[in-house]
Amino acid sequence: MKYILLVEDDVAFSEMLKQFLKRHQYAVDVCYNIQKATIQLKKENYDLLFTDLRLPDGDGISLLKQIKHSKNPIPVVLMTGYAEVSTAVQAMKQGAFDYISKPFNPDEVLEVIGNALEEKATSSLIPQEENKKEAGKSTLDIVKGISTASRMLNEYIDLVAPTNMSVLINGESGTGKEVVAKAIHLESLRRDKPFIAVDCGAIPKEIASSEFFGHKKGAFTGAENDRIGHFESANGGTLFLDEVGNLTYENQVQLLRALQERKVKPVGSSDEINVDIRLITATNDDLIRAVEKGDFREDLYHRLNEFSIKVPNLKDRHDDLILYADFFLDKANKQLNKSILGFSKEVLTIFQNYQWPGNLRELSNVIKRATLLTQSEIINVNVLPTELTQTNDNKVSLNKFSTKENEKELIINALKEVDNNKTQAAKLLNITRKTLYNKMKEYKLN
Repeated sequence: MKYILLVEDDVAFSEMLKQFLKRHQYAVDVCYNIQKATIQLKKENYDLLFTDLRLPDGDGISLLKQIKHSKNPIPVVLMTGYAEVSTAVQAMKQGAFDYISKPFNPDEVLEVIGNALEEKATSSLIPQEENKKEAGKSTLDIVKGISTASRMLNEYIDLVAPTNMSVLINGESGTGKEVVAKAIHLESLRRDKPFIAVDCGAIPKEIASSEFFGHKKGAFTGAENDRIGHFESANGGTLFLDEVGNLTYENQVQLLRALQERKVKPVGSSDEINVDIRLITATNDDLIRAVEKGDFREDLYHRLNEFSIKVPNLKDRHDDLILYADFFLDKANKQLNKSILGFSKEVLTIFQNYQWPGNLRELSNVIKRATLLTQSEIINVNVLPTELTQTNDNKVSLNKFSTKENEKELIINALKEVDNNKTQAAKLLNITRKTLYNKMKEYKLN
């Protein structure tokens, strides 16, 4: 039997949820505040913490931090009101397994709990050191890329990661700027400390100070509890500010002061808190032009830009395209419980000739949609969105590709040359191993 600690201050609701979980063979203890939950966690070993985000003596995120720094971390699932979803998403970036918005249906509760317990069981089989390396890995950092642009990007990451320099990441939307920031963090000396990602474009200017620096209970209308800000949450680790160009001038002044003094003062408090963070920022704006126009402070720009990295567009990483396509197909197969083997040669040609204005994000979405629609073993042209298939360039390329009568012979010769070593043959042909298998199947090569 699995043991769950439920932390919820609504007595009637918590009792109802407890009885529901007991009927589904879970053992449940209930606490109504963080203080009692902390005591209970020390007394008993639980498999899962199921906590409300808002509690009488704090919030579920502070409880999450306790657990993540304990000797026996367990999955944490947050319950939130619909207006608190953005906070819950930030909690997930700090290590929460998942969140459920109230009101929720019973099937959703059981599914989330089941998934959390399954992950706990799986992670317990992985050696601790390997677990640390995998913790917080982003979905794209597995694909290093072999193109010239990707190799340069990887070299820059390797160079700057061990330092404490502030890094400004430039790149179009969808190129994976947060992935680059996460890679820098994971290769740095701060890798075992928090990585806190903040979308500056999603923070209303009226509450930016509270978001960054925290606040004390009663500091303003609606401040019902103390709250820890992003700077304090990232203490010892890395703070990543995405779309930093969206900050108002007033917020820029506050950010500059915090970076210069390495101290923050929560709204409504007279006490300053020392913070040790590494700052990584990202933008798809031209900050130099913003400085010239007076929209962005020049002194802050230079503070952020100790080292800059440009993340290339997908169209400039042509040699990486099939690597990413295979990666996103694997991911889509797992998410959708499918077993698609690969792509038809026509689809690969379309991919290689399309400009990908939405970059990696667009490629991921296209492949996930195609995986969902595909009923065969191979993704074909008929499941691609029209914007990919209705271009003259693609039609011409398809015709050229279909006349490559020597492709089968090239594959046979490559396999002979490397004594049937599929990995070496794929490298020789400049394709991925999975693509090679798909082509061997297509040509009935054993």
